[in-house]
Amino acid sequence: MNWLFSLVLTAHILVAIVIIVLVLMQHGKGADMGAAFGSGASGSLFGATGSANFLSRTTGILAAVFFVTSLTLAYIGSNKPKTSGSLMQEPVQSQPVSQPAPAGAESPSAPVEAGSKAKDVPR
Repeated sequence: MNWLFSLVLTAHILVAIVIIVLVLMQHGKGADMGAAFGSGASGSLFGATGSANFLSRTTGILAAVFFVTSLTLAYIGSNKPKTSGSLMQEPVQSQPVSQPAPAGAESPSAPVEAGSKAKDVPR
């Protein structure tokens, strides 16, 4: 299961990096940033409008892959088997509180010593 987590995490990181690069390569609707890189619109590799469609579709597909890898990592992380470690790492489970004894009954859990002042305390 550890190799699957490593594989999905590696794919997740690579997809994230490629999405960042693709988003930075795209230009806004109002700005002609393609001219800043020295590329003519008609002479580009994908045609006049092909680069915008290609980059948008690729970004959308990679966003879906990123979403799926995010869900997969969350599922794998939440279903990890507990490893044998220190007892201090385990959550503490509290004991249920016992009901108080009736007013006339002596409590067997706390013995009263002869010289103790506990018997002088009213209940």
